[in-house]
Amino acid sequence: MNSHNAYLYDKTSLKNGSTKMSLTKIITSKFLSFSSPPLISIIWLCLSNVYAQNSLVDTYPNKPIRIVVPVAAGGNVDIVARAVANELTKSWGQSVIVENRPSAASLVGTIAVAHALPDGYTLLASSSTFFSAAAILNNPGYDPIKDFAPVSLTCKVPMLMMAHPSMAVKNVMDVVNLAKSHPGEVSNASSGNGSTGHIASEVFASKAGIKFLNVFYKGNAQAMVDVIGGQANMIFDQISTAGLQYKSGKLNALAITSLKRSPLYPDIPTISESGYPGYEDVTLNFILAPAGTPKEITNKLNKEIQKILKQPEIVSKFSEKGIELVSSQSTDEFGAVMKSEVDRLVKLVKSAGIKPE
Repeated sequence: MNSHNAYLYDKTSLKNGSTKMSLTKIITSKFLSFSSPPLISIIWLCLSNVYAQNSLVDTYPNKPIRIVVPVAAGGNVDIVARAVANELTKSWGQSVIVENRPSAASLVGTIAVAHALPDGYTLLASSSTFFSAAAILNNPGYDPIKDFAPVSLTCKVPMLMMAHPSMAVKNVMDVVNLAKSHPGEVSNASSGNGSTGHIASEVFASKAGIKFLNVFYKGNAQAMVDVIGGQANMIFDQISTAGLQYKSGKLNALAITSLKRSPLYPDIPTISESGYPGYEDVTLNFILAPAGTPKEITNKLNKEIQKILKQPEIVSKFSEKGIELVSSQSTDEFGAVMKSEVDRLVKLVKSAGIKPE
């Protein structure tokens, strides 16, 4: 083998994971025997990295995966995450565990994942609160772009504007008139400053020229309990959970936050058609990994989630709850969505006059 050809190796073998064979040929060649030690070290390092990445993807996962849900169990973030976890467990033969870590504005669980080891074994299932909290809080404890690696969207969910039956309101304009006649007295419950329900209510209040009395909780489930009990007047909550309270008659549904009526509840008008054209607030749910997680791993997760969210039985199950399952075609595609959401919510918070805290 001449000195020129001695360091050339079969690229196909690298793609097939046969790096050790190629490496052996190089090391035993006359070329390397006359090369300087630094050059040998560089070649060894480069090829070792290729081999390590191939091995990493091939063996992932080889232990249980934890999906942190930063809200209470039972909400749409939780139930979609559990469906994904269940299917990943079946597909990969490794346990995928959902861990609920609820707190106001989802901060505790989110920060925990931001600081987790970026090895693909700790993931975050979250909602638009992830973006809005970062836009509205002075120190949320994380950067939505710098501290996380995109994996995929999982679903889109509109909200319902709900009111306790004791309130003398039957529609959106009744709420506006009541709030104008009693400024700062109509209370709106949500899962914290910057949460999806809080942002939806504040944007609506800004458009309507009214002011709600915000009541913050550690999760939407707790907020919903107090609205049902009459301790708070109103709530903006995802259709998947709020719809159940509407069906049971425990709360009145005044409007939906999507631009179109829901086929599940065609009798509930949109806020847009109720006097505030163009109003829309649809919650995004998604899965993230800590920043620094190998792209090969996030890509593998993305491809598997795409398969899961296209299964007809799963799509049907969630459609019945008013949840539209969606997945990102690539991690890069979702990364672009993340940047767009951050920009959108910063502008929205500013235009609505929501003050950072």
